[in-house]
Amino acid sequence: MTKIQILGTGCAKCNKLAENAKQAAEALGLDYEMEKVTDLNQIMSFGVMTTPGLVVDGKVLVVGKVPSPADIEKMIG
Repeated sequence: MTKIQILGTGCAKCNKLAENAKQAAEALGLDYEMEKVTDLNQIMSFGVMTTPGLVVDGKVLVVGKVPSPADIEKMIG
């Protein structure tokens, strides 16, 4: 199972990133689990200082921007 984590405090960009990541995972037919990480200490433990962040299986893929579902598919596909 693929673990997708959205790092952010719940801002509009964080929510959009979660939506785009969900669309990408479903388009790829992934068996995934999505978690929203809102605790700042936990976010910083990934080395992320600018939200939103996208982490897939423990690897930080995106920091501070909201890629399109198609771009996320390329990253995790």
